[in-house]
Formats: sequence, structure tokens, C-alpha cells
Amino acid sequence: MWSEAPPVAVHAPGNPILADGRSYSTDPAPVVVGDTLWILAGRDEAAPDIDDFVMNEWQALSTKDPASGDWTHYPSIARPEAVFAWAEPGRAYAGQIVMGRDGRFYLYAPVLQKADQSKDRFAIGVAVADAPTGPWIDAHPAGPIISQTAPEPNTIQNIDPTVLIDDDGRVYIYWGTFGRLRGMELAADMVTPKGSEQTITGLDGFFEAPWLMKRKGVYYLLYAGNTVGPDCTPTLYHACIAYGAATSPLGPWTYRGVILGPVSSTTSHPGAVAFKGRWWLAYHTADAVGGGHFRRSVAIDRMAFDDRVSPPAILPVKPTRRPTPPPAPSRNIAGRATATASNVPIPVRYWIKALNDGIVRPAPLPPDMWAAEPGSASPWLEYRFDTPVTLDGARIRFWADQPAGATAGVAPPRAWRMEYWSGGWRRVRDPEGFGTGLDAFQSASFAPVTTRCVRVVLETAGAGVAVQEWEVLAPTAQPFRAAGPAAPPCDAKP
Repeated sequence: MWSEAPPVAVHAPGNPILADGRSYSTDPAPVVVGDTLWILAGRDEAAPDIDDFVMNEWQALSTKDPASGDWTHYPSIARPEAVFAWAEPGRAYAGQIVMGRDGRFYLYAPVLQKADQSKDRFAIGVAVADAPTGPWIDAHPAGPIISQTAPEPNTIQNIDPTVLIDDDGRVYIYWGTFGRLRGMELAADMVTPKGSEQTITGLDGFFEAPWLMKRKGVYYLLYAGNTVGPDCTPTLYHACIAYGAATSPLGPWTYRGVILGPVSSTTSHPGAVAFKGRWWLAYHTADAVGGGHFRRSVAIDRMAFDDRVSPPAILPVKPTRRPTPPPAPSRNIAGRATATASNVPIPVRYWIKALNDGIVRPAPLPPDMWAAEPGSASPWLEYRFDTPVTLDGARIRFWADQPAGATAGVAPPRAWRMEYWSGGWRRVRDPEGFGTGLDAFQSASFAPVTTRCVRVVLETAGAGVAVQEWEVLAPTAQPFRAAGPAAPPCDAKP
């Protein structure tokens, strides 16, 4: 039977707060209680090779000073089935704790209803407790306060609740995902709908994860956006944190911009709060040891406003990381290069920068790779360096959902080769290796070449082809050097 786990002291000299891979945390929802900042978080428990949200419970973090790095971790404070008799175990998605006017704490939690016939069984329940860590009891035992049938029919997925108690004591809740956002007023009891659900518009690129807050008479709604383009995300699967502003709690909303670019996890989830005279933005990343898109970890950074404009603008937040030692010297120097490909512009599901980011995931999502669509004739990838380099090998990691020889879907290539630029593209000499297997790097070696540009040409049977990582190897280990400005084309004059 589930029971609360004892708290653990944690020192975090930077982000993420929980970084050693023993516990993953996600979907942060900060709340201030006296002199303490609390963060409600979900727990990611997916195995490294699982592409799904395995989330069985909520946990919490607390600190007297976020800048100190000193936190207390409460590993388990609630489970859906232990709080709501009408809920199934698991799917403990993004919730929020707020302190009511009665001094008690209210947990707004998206959970799955059991024995429900709705097309989508996600619903939002409310639990109440005398402390942020519980114990929690259902504040509305009759069932969820929001679902596809309550308080009125809807067809959206009812998750990601965010709640604001306004200065006049009125209570407002927003929720939604997949580009569909709803808002509503609640009665003073914190659970009873007051008025009808409202469809919320005006927030460009809204995808999910709304966060409602107020500062100096202005209402702000932060959210995860996924509009592909330079202002938000490089690929369809990534998310940025954008926001809108309004002069009333239910809008109308006006889009105001992006405050946090894409992080290392494809999802992003904001939670912002004023604490001891400063504003803080909590979010999650995949930066912990063993982290991934389904193994995320909470981070927190300062957030500031520009009060010279009206309404005051939220300034871009600069994400920070824990100090780490410099990378060790390596034969792989792909990280110095500018990558390009035969199919630029790349389909928006994929990401050219994944080729040389040094990350290979057991179960990658589309942004973790580059890909060419089926029917591409001998697609190629190219690295451009700002100065000539000497290479004598390469390693490549393919991804596929179809077997070799397939003419549809994504399959490993029939063959691949390396070429270098020397007044034109020339094949490397004395090639060895160049395998086409999956689930491991395929190694290649060749006679040394000195060049500023190198490319790999992929021969397909008609299916698409995908590459997670492409390493190019110098004859000896080289000190780490980050990529500089975009390198010029291969045929550019010196």
C-alpha cells in the first residue's frame, strides 16, 4: 500500500535541482507558503527505452532561498488512486497547489477516471489538505469538477489545470492541451463551477501547460507553445514558453512573446511565482543523469519584467546549468561543424542540429534526428568547418522503423559513403567499414584527408532514411571546441 516517503535534504549547485538520476521531476508548480517556496512536481518513471509518460505520483520540493541551492525533497506526497476513489492509478500529470482563503491547500490534479465512457477519460479533481505535503483528501468526492461531461460537455483533453485566487477573492481556473484552452470561474468553495466554460483565444501557438498569474494589476498567462519558426521552436515536437497579457482574469488575451526557448526535453512546462521580492520561473529539462523526454527534471531561474512598457513585459529567461567539467579531448570533432543537408528546409518533425549534438537516445523522438522522406534520391549530409581539418574516420547512428530494403517508411540505407571537398566532391580513399546496422554506431575508416567540408551520401531503396548522430574523426584526440558562427559554403573563396 502506498505511503508517504520521508523528506531528503538536497543541495543543488545549479540546475536541475534533482540531477543524479535517482529521481526525475517534472511539470513544476511553485507556491509560496510564508517564508518557504514549494514546488509541486510530477515524477517521471519511464525506463530509458520507453517513449511514454509513466507517472504514478506527485512529489514536492521546498526551499527558503532558491539561490542557495538548498532544498528539501519530499519524494512522494500523493497518488491519484489514493486521493480520488474514482481515479485509476498512474497518469499523475501536471497539477497545481494553491492556498485557499481558508488557509488550507487545494491540489488541482488531472487524473484518469475509471469506469468512464468518455472518449477521453482525463478529468480534473480537487483535493484538500492542511499542509503542502498532505495528507490529501478528495474535496469533491462525487467526482471530477472538470471532465468531458462536467460541468458541461466538451471534447478536449482535460489536463494541465492552473488556478488563480484574485485580489478580490474570486477564483479562476484554466486548463487544456493540444492547442485547445478553456477558462472558468470557480465559487469561493474552490470546487464549484461559477458560470460556463470559456474557449480562450489570442495566445499564438498555444499547445499546453497554461500558468495563470497576476502582477501589478496585469494578468499573465504563460504556456508551452509549438509554433515552428525562429521565434519559438526549431521543430514541431519542441516547445517554447510564451505568454500573453490581459486586463481581466478571463481575457481577452493578447500574445506578448517568448520568454524561454526550447529546452533539452521536447516538452516544456512553466510555473512562475514571486518570492521574497523576486520572481522565479520553474520549468523542466532532460538535463539530469540519464534524463530524456520522459525522464525530466525541474529547474528554476530568475524572471524579470520590463516596467518601462505597458503592460510590463516579461524579459527572456536565461536558463542556467550546474557547473560541469570541460569535455575530454576526443577524436570526434563534429561538434565544431555547421551541418546542412540535401533536403533543406528540413521537414519540421526533424532537426538538423541533432546530428552533432553528442546525444543518442535509446528511444528517440523525431527532433533527435535528421531524416529524408521516402523517395529521396541519394540524400546527403554535410559538415562545414571554418578552417581545414584532417579526418580519417567516421561513425554514424541510423534509426529506422522498417527493415533494410524497404521502399516505404524509414529504413537503413543500402550503403553509404564519405566524400570530401577539394575543388569538387571526391570520394575518400581506402574505405573500410561503412556498415548499415541499427542499434549501434556504424564505424568507417579511410585514408586521411584535409578539407574544410565533408559529406556522407546515403543510398536508399526508396524508403526514407534517418540519422541520430554523425561523428567525424580526427587521427588523434583533439581538445573540445564549440562551434563558432555558421561556416561558409564549401566553394566559398578564402
